[in-house]
Amino acid sequence: MTTAAAASAVLDRAHAIGLLRQMLRIRRFEEKCAELYSAGLIRGFLHLYIGEEAVAVGTMAALTSEDAIVATYREHGHALARGVDANRLMAEMYGKQEGCSRGRGGSMHVFDAATRFYGGNAIVGGGLPIAVGLALADAMNARSRVTVCVFGDGAVAEGEFHESLNLAALWKLPVLFACENNLYAMGTRIERALSRTDVAGKARAYGITAATVDGMDVVAVEKAARDAAEAIRTGGGPQLLEFATYRFRAHSMFDAELYRDKAEVELWKQRDPIRLLEQRLAEGGMLDAAARAAVDADVDAEIARAVGFAEAGTWEPVEQLTRDVYTRPPA
Repeated sequence: MTTAAAASAVLDRAHAIGLLRQMLRIRRFEEKCAELYSAGLIRGFLHLYIGEEAVAVGTMAALTSEDAIVATYREHGHALARGVDANRLMAEMYGKQEGCSRGRGGSMHVFDAATRFYGGNAIVGGGLPIAVGLALADAMNARSRVTVCVFGDGAVAEGEFHESLNLAALWKLPVLFACENNLYAMGTRIERALSRTDVAGKARAYGITAATVDGMDVVAVEKAARDAAEAIRTGGGPQLLEFATYRFRAHSMFDAELYRDKAEVELWKQRDPIRLLEQRLAEGGMLDAAARAAVDADVDAEIARAVGFAEAGTWEPVEQLTRDVYTRPPA
């Protein structure tokens, strides 16, 4: 089957354009955040998702509104794809109280109960046991839900990874472990950190069904995530998907990026997930210049509105800063 025929067999036009739009929303949001950070309007830490958009968009497209997501500190893309409002997300980047975490979470601690988006976790591997807990609650209450836990290859070296996979397998919990393997844990190449770099193989060692997926192909991501979620939802126990992906930008805005060759980055950029989908859809007759321009205009307008909303937002009053902060009373 040709590439164009394969695309047409999987996607109808509306769904295809929707996937493209979601990836473009994430790309433009991230680019704008980098610009605003450089201007001093966004502060703290900022980890950009540029290059990995297909993983978030494909995975979120496979879920229902009742499912839960636990993400990493590189989570803006997951939040947008999940349905977190772009205005409130940008306000959170600014630290304004109109943000989805009332401005208290910032870039690394995005939370949105309405979309069952449970972080945003700054601790590497910290979301794994949280996801297991959410899945355990669903199992105990016989709810037909899936909890998706997103983490990077750096988390695989953490104890939480092994403890969480062991418990999920032991109790047959409805959790989908989604490893975004971008080959680098901060500045450490995966071969320097893991004695076995096959993350899916590690999951199989715990008796968990696992597969490695092309994380630059949004269609492949969605299909793998949908199949895994359906198997989990019907009592098949946990699964792990290892998404082979790559971040085009540095680990964070503070990263001098001296640990990888620029030629490697440029090679991966040839498999830009947005460009790959555009080519696929054009070949399949589902995308022309006018349609592409319309998507661009729509996305640009949304990002502009989000920035305007954040700029017009308000700071939390000083007298409220101790709200929800708990201390042990004096003896």
